[in-house]
Amino acid sequence: MDPLVRINSTAVPLPIEDIDTDQIIPARFLKAITRDGFGENLFRDWRYGKSDQPKADFVLNSDIYSGQILVAGRNFGCGSSREHAAWALHDYGFRIVISSFFADIFKGNALNNGLLPITVTDAQLDYIFQEIEKNPEHVFDVDVEAQTLTVTKDLEVKFEIDEYKKECLLKGYDDIDYLLSIDEEISRFEEKQVIY
Repeated sequence: MDPLVRINSTAVPLPIEDIDTDQIIPARFLKAITRDGFGENLFRDWRYGKSDQPKADFVLNSDIYSGQILVAGRNFGCGSSREHAAWALHDYGFRIVISSFFADIFKGNALNNGLLPITVTDAQLDYIFQEIEKNPEHVFDVDVEAQTLTVTKDLEVKFEIDEYKKECLLKGYDDIDYLLSIDEEISRFEEKQVIY
């Protein structure tokens, strides 16, 4: 995975609550066994009509909004535990999702796949949506090391992240990469073990 250290980006607003994993990536697209190509079907049923024509009123089809940050309504990633939802968001180009609440399994899947979920309060989320509406070119700053999301000079959010997951994001590690990075430490530990 690519390291995620700092992102300065515009954001795509999706002010819909209770977006579930089947809306993020419909089940009929889960046949692939690699992570590639899921981005083209991200929010497929919202992005395209029955004849596969893009729906002009859906935000991902708009020329107005773009960026590596998705700002979504409360309770993002609910529903099934499919990891493909995180794959689809990441493959599309998002590295950060901001919401006021994430489903626990989605949050874990996101962090395991180089996608940072940032939880803000409902009031902060409303403020972020307002800033994007006022100026779609508004740039947000996310500093993973400092654990800060800077929205404006009036709003900087300190977000929580597990220290292990933070290290993995900063270094671009998945769980296997992390274990390989401490191979010598593991070997030293094994050598000290007494076998009875």
